[in-house]
Amino acid sequence: MTYLIIAVVVIVLLIAVVAYLASRRRQTKHRQVAAEIRSEADVHRTEIDQSGQQAAEAAARADLARAEAERVEQEAAEAQRQLEMDQARHEDVLRQADAIDPDVDHRADGYQPGDAGGRTL
Repeated sequence: MTYLIIAVVVIVLLIAVVAYLASRRRQTKHRQVAAEIRSEADVHRTEIDQSGQQAAEAAARADLARAEAERVEQEAAEAQRQLEMDQARHEDVLRQADAIDPDVDHRADGYQPGDAGGRTL
């Protein structure tokens, strides 16, 4: 009976050793797989860094383009103001001329500065 107990203990110990070795082998395999995944992630990290740099450069170009567009809009607005001032000056000159011209009724309905339609003949 002691042999039987010793045999059972040896078998249990062998099973425990085999299970331990299998567990170690599985852990080693998992470590290898994890290392491979981390290595792939490092490759993707480089791609992410490059994409981030490209995005930052594109954003900087967009900021410059917006600033240039704002500057050009200001130029256009200033040119429009200048045009309106020039047109107003021109109309004032025509009104002055019409006001002193005895052949122009500058008080008539439909009078337009410089328009021959306001002339009285």
